[in-house]
Amino acid sequence: MTTPEKIGILVVGLGGNNGVTMVAGFLANNQKLEWETGAAGRVSAPNWNGCITQLPPKGGGVGFQGRYPLANATNAAIGGWDIRSTPLGDALYNSRVLDYDLVRQVREEMNSMDIMKGVYDASFLGESQHETAKHIVTGLDSFFDKVEHIRKDIRGFIASHKVDGATTVIWSASVERPAEVQFETADELLQSILDNKSDCDMSPSIMYAVASALEGCSFVNGGSQNTLSPGMSELYEVAYRSKTEGALLSKFSSVSSKPAYVLGTDFKAGQTKFKTAAVEYIRALGLTPRVIASSNHLGNNDMLNLTSKKTVEAKMRVKKNIFEPWQEEELDHQVRVMYTPMMLDEKRDVVEYTSLGFLSCPHTMLTYTRCMDSVLCVPLMVDAAVWCDFFCRYNSSSSTVARATAYLFKIPEGGAKGVDPGFQRQMNELESALAATVKGSDKNNKDLLAILKQGVASGIITQEQADSLKAIQ
Repeated sequence: MTTPEKIGILVVGLGGNNGVTMVAGFLANNQKLEWETGAAGRVSAPNWNGCITQLPPKGGGVGFQGRYPLANATNAAIGGWDIRSTPLGDALYNSRVLDYDLVRQVREEMNSMDIMKGVYDASFLGESQHETAKHIVTGLDSFFDKVEHIRKDIRGFIASHKVDGATTVIWSASVERPAEVQFETADELLQSILDNKSDCDMSPSIMYAVASALEGCSFVNGGSQNTLSPGMSELYEVAYRSKTEGALLSKFSSVSSKPAYVLGTDFKAGQTKFKTAAVEYIRALGLTPRVIASSNHLGNNDMLNLTSKKTVEAKMRVKKNIFEPWQEEELDHQVRVMYTPMMLDEKRDVVEYTSLGFLSCPHTMLTYTRCMDSVLCVPLMVDAAVWCDFFCRYNSSSSTVARATAYLFKIPEGGAKGVDPGFQRQMNELESALAATVKGSDKNNKDLLAILKQGVASGIITQEQADSLKAIQ
């Protein structure tokens, strides 16, 4: 299977801490920069720590580069939208996420990069976000027009960057309040966009996801909001987007039927990922987890947005439900999040785990973690895009991809709903999906070679034609 020269990554919220950290990382790796750090002295790129699709296997650790035909992230095209016009280099400097010696080397180039205007609805964000939302799409009143505008942006990005692999759209913007609508079918979803009724609670993230599907691009919901629905999942099925007669799709321009996936919800980057590993360990010991009390505080814009009651409810929904598939009915899982401006992007979290052991004697563990939130999240964004490209090339089923990438999300939804929340179990899901995908492809290739050989022997095609057909693979 041939790997592409260039995959595409489009970030909704490109000017946020995740977006600018990602762009800086790509520039550093692409240009093989060197810089001074406070923790590790002088370091150099390429450095893809945390991105398991870009790391080779080593000593029992996870690394998939070289084991499978995965795209080289260094060559990826990066772009996206934001509702703020702050130049990306200045936004990176203001974020205080990366070491200054690296920031100063990429700031000017990042400031010259284009930021597409974002589709915006103030009612879906916390009040703290309204004043700075000036870089927005205007003059488009209908859901349909906004979806078509996003589609045009996607097509322009792919064409201008000569992307030959899959393009993935990643929601990394501020968490939206939950949309008060649930679409059970793709027809219902598309009809709501066409009807444009004022009482339809259509969030920007839903419109970005629909636009991505119609362009044959995967969509990754890195936020906590309820973007995914049964109707959205159906829209991403190739069989649905391949309909031609009497379909609502005919009302939209040139719909793509290429494989694409909708994945989510909410990146599982730091505290929550360790929680699932820790509780998996506790349960493996035969202990009964009874109380998990956790708190985290930081001062980035995403946490500022969560100071609004309407948006924090979306975050609490995913944070508190991560253990639901285990059906630990007596587990008391408490979560607190705090906005502390001085901390900027550096998340501090504390978790105490109390379980019952032999003869119901208590067993308690305490963990403390410090790390830049964006440094934890960006590798998941990179890996999500690389996995989407890989599975698109193999035309894998939606459920296979959702289960394989469940480890990326706090609440795996769609085809991954109900997947075991344990971190190692989820990594096993990934390994199994990869092995089955490649094995199935190898069998198909052998079958094709046998058919071509028989065709030449029967005089149906020439050897030259057979060789040409092989080259298409």
